Amino acid sequence: MTDKILLYAAAVSTIIAGVLHLAIVPMFFKLMTIYTITFFVVSGLAQFFWFIPTIKIWIIPWYYIGIGGTIILILLWVIAVPGSGHPIGKLDLPIEVSQIVFIILCIIIIKKSRVEMKSSRVEK
Repeated sequence: MTDKILLYAAAVSTIIAGVLHLAIVPMFFKLMTIYTITFFVVSGLAQFFWFIPTIKIWIIPWYYIGIGGTIILILLWVIAVPGSGHPIGKLDLPIEVSQIVFIILCIIIIKKSRVEMKSSRVEK
């Protein structure tokens, strides 16, 4: 079975990103449009929710969806912040690092799960 530490680390990394996305809203509420507020609330809640499929070891497609969604969030940040010449904020780096950690850990979990599935087939 996949190491519990990997599962917990992946789950915690997505929760950290989600909480930090949600923390941005009250900090910059008066400076944001309703669309920006909605984006940060939805992305934060989605990352917070992603704790469940990660920790509960739902089927592998959930990990791919989580990886894909997180990659999209990273790309949007790259385009919107450094790509547009805006300064990188204090919360940007912890958010991006935790998202990258989530992606790496999910890839490791998927690879380990495949190896375990292959070895269990061979034993039968």
